[in-house]
Amino acid sequence: MKHLPILYIKKGCPWCIDALAFFSRHSVALDVRDVNADEAARRRLVEISAQTKTPTLEYGDFVVADFSVDEFLAKLELAPQIKQELGLATTRTEPPVPTS
Repeated sequence: MKHLPILYIKKGCPWCIDALAFFSRHSVALDVRDVNADEAARRRLVEISAQTKTPTLEYGDFVVADFSVDEFLAKLELAPQIKQELGLATTRTEPPVPTS
């Protein structure tokens, strides 16, 4: 059994806020790590992705770095087993979020 997916974030990052909302809407449990508050998490982020941008998701060998929700979903389409494991097998696209 794999551990929870790890979502590396930076507090206040708008893409991180979108990613957290997406995973919450789809009931995906996460291990959320703020790389600005956790030096070990920042080092791990660089180790797995060779960069420091967020959000970045790590789930076993599946890593999606510096993504929007649409970019994450596109990568997920290439990994059907991961999509199934995350409980996102029926997720295809997200409707636009109103910006009022």
